[in-house]
Amino acid sequence: MVKISVNGTMHDVDAPPDTPVLWVLREWLGMTGTKFGCGIAQCGACSIHIDGQVTRSCMLPLGQVGNAKITTIEGLSPTAAHPVQKAWLDLEVPQCGYCQSGQIMAAVSLLKQNPKPSDADIDAAMSNICRCGTYPRIKAAIHAAAGNAGKAGAA
Repeated sequence: MVKISVNGTMHDVDAPPDTPVLWVLREWLGMTGTKFGCGIAQCGACSIHIDGQVTRSCMLPLGQVGNAKITTIEGLSPTAAHPVQKAWLDLEVPQCGYCQSGQIMAAVSLLKQNPKPSDADIDAAMSNICRCGTYPRIKAAIHAAAGNAGKAGAA
């Protein structure tokens, strides 16, 4: 039995320590907002926060989490009131939507580290893949959430 903190709640999880955190979240805890994409930590659909840092959960073994605090897309705001979530909705960023929870988690982490990112900062930080190609809307939403809507040169 492993104790983990997810979205401010402690959970006892009866899973092997080598189980990827993604599967613990989805299968053991029923938090399906975090998606499986590639399984090799490349696409970013599985992005969560570990102690505030964006992390790809598909390759992170449960045994490495320890006392860290995990935040999933469900933990940002139960009503989608987080500024990044609001910007995503206001600018209609998602097309298919599959990658968007990971995109949002990466954007929140970026804005925490850099509250006023330039287009170049966004390009450098946002390495998640969107098969629908909504990158211009993602960039515009990040600027909107940062209060920089007028600087979104690629939007």
